[in-house]
Amino acid sequence: MHDLSPGRRLLILAICCMSLLIVSLDNTVLNVALPAMRRELDASVSGMQWTIDAYTLVLASLLMLAGSTGDRIGRRKVFTAGLVLFTAGSLLCSLAPSLEWLIVFRMIQAVGGSMLNPVAMSIITNTFTDPKERARAIGVWGGVVGISMAAGPLIGGLLVDSVGWRSIFWVNLPVGLLALLLTLRYVPESRAERPRRPDPVGQLLVMALLGSLTYGIIEAPAAGWTSPLTLGCAALAVASLVGLLVYEPRRAEPLIDPRFFRSAPFSGATVIAVSAFAALSGFLFLNTLYLQEVRGLSALHAGLYMLPMATLTFLMAPLSGRLVGSRGPRLPLLVAGVSMGASGLLFAAFDAASSTALLFTGYVLFGLGFGMVNAPITNTAVSGMPRAQAGVAAAVASTSRQTGGTLGVAVIGAVLAAGLAGHGYTATAFADAARPAWWIITACGLAVLVVGLLTSGRWARSTALRTSRTLEKVPAS
Repeated sequence: MHDLSPGRRLLILAICCMSLLIVSLDNTVLNVALPAMRRELDASVSGMQWTIDAYTLVLASLLMLAGSTGDRIGRRKVFTAGLVLFTAGSLLCSLAPSLEWLIVFRMIQAVGGSMLNPVAMSIITNTFTDPKERARAIGVWGGVVGISMAAGPLIGGLLVDSVGWRSIFWVNLPVGLLALLLTLRYVPESRAERPRRPDPVGQLLVMALLGSLTYGIIEAPAAGWTSPLTLGCAALAVASLVGLLVYEPRRAEPLIDPRFFRSAPFSGATVIAVSAFAALSGFLFLNTLYLQEVRGLSALHAGLYMLPMATLTFLMAPLSGRLVGSRGPRLPLLVAGVSMGASGLLFAAFDAASSTALLFTGYVLFGLGFGMVNAPITNTAVSGMPRAQAGVAAAVASTSRQTGGTLGVAVIGAVLAAGLAGHGYTATAFADAARPAWWIITACGLAVLVVGLLTSGRWARSTALRTSRTLEKVPAS
């Protein structure tokens, strides 16, 4: 892709950003629609959790497979298939006759979505080979998340209040079809020179780990934390994790290359991604329910309330990309950790939800922090790796994000459900039930700060350089 003109490279970036837009917009729109869906489909808190986590769980489970498959058979080919599946899944979701069918169709969406983000990031990495240009491109990529956060609540609220919650899935159809046509016309095919072979055992172990962990957390409040179901899920998750740790290092070409994690920045980016996106998903889940169920706002008004958070994310993401390109990831991660932690602390210790001024302050702080965190994660994950491994490295970063999002909704939802058991959606009951969840979000912000500081120094960069050289010269053992 070295001979592409600057205009063609920017067009490819725009096409890849369109795929990110529909994937990220889908969840922000869905969060605003949760109360309406709960009423029409008679869903419990766990039912609402599954409408989100069925999607993110399948997405997280298949991202690495999709990334490595794109490196092997062709990135444009996999990207195109993802657009077709995601668009078709969106149409099916709009026609779902029940909660169970909606969850099934969300899983179809997720299969398509898993083929989009890591493959698109791999395309961007191989299109923008200059480190500073790549960092700026990734900043634009991160800004799309901000656009989805800004547009999602407003579009979702307007559609839910005027047409109904089913219409939120229609938004994906024109964007998906346009991205498909542009991909076929303008995105060149590319693949890794030495792609890795499939790893079906590793793939099954990842699916078993994430599936059992999420299912156990979501269902534990109803089944009981010491019930056979919960304990069985915990045992399966532990066994799957042990299986991965034992099996993957023995493979010549593992699904998750353990050598990646010798790079301190890469390992740090993984932890930061899980923490940041767990905080985001929990933050959106709590505030959506609070604004509509406790304050009694309409879906549109709830979206307008969250606009300060979305706007700050949108504004900060490109700035973060430029800072990463010029000064490295340390400053953006410092700002992100402090801001997200402070936002969580306002809700946990100072009951920010009871005061409109504090509520908006918390939203602004969280939007500022989250806007800063995305570019360092992505750039760190892919910039220290050989371009031949870009798909896999980007998929690990995307998997970390989706895993964090899945666990955030699962854990925060479980804490909230346990606290609300036997109580209604009153302001006092909700505040008491949500307080432990806010402390968890605060801890996630502090994790971003601490891990970011530890893994962005000179020593950490030297481990990334050694890891990159090892991956380029020495085959996996």
